[in-house]
Amino acid sequence: MHGSDRPGEHAPASPGRANGGAISVGRITHQDVPEICALYKRVWDSPTSAGVPSELVKSWQPTPLEFTSWMEGVTYFAARRDGKLLGVVGCEVSRGNCHLVHLAVDPEARRKGIATALVAAGVEWARHANAGEVWADALAQFPAAVALFKHLGFSECGVLHRHEWNEDVRLFERTL
Repeated sequence: MHGSDRPGEHAPASPGRANGGAISVGRITHQDVPEICALYKRVWDSPTSAGVPSELVKSWQPTPLEFTSWMEGVTYFAARRDGKLLGVVGCEVSRGNCHLVHLAVDPEARRKGIATALVAAGVEWARHANAGEVWADALAQFPAAVALFKHLGFSECGVLHRHEWNEDVRLFERTL
């Protein structure tokens, strides 16, 4: 795994020296919650979310209390460079499989290995939990997310039509 399995510890992750220091990925703590909520707000207030239904945007911008409830049964990892939070992903292990949830990368830090490092940490966490597969999903209107999962060895396995606030969601799986 690219981070430690103990909360609050961070270890260098690869890839990641482009445009700055190494990316570190580690499990989040409750102290990280306000910073993570601010990240989700930046992500969903950015121009890349133009055209996304406002109800969906609102549901993906949790308050600290809402995010704390998201943490129940989910292990979250944060990616940082030079101490700055740049991305986050949750890993929900259930029934022998892992679902990656709430993946977000700061709009200013995209295409710099952050999502790759986060997904790698999630896949490693799934292995640690003896999961047989890792699942992920992405709004169909975000081709960069679709390309990311395919690049990282996930196979597209379906589409949920009009699933999230009337938006299509593409499903991906990777066997471990």
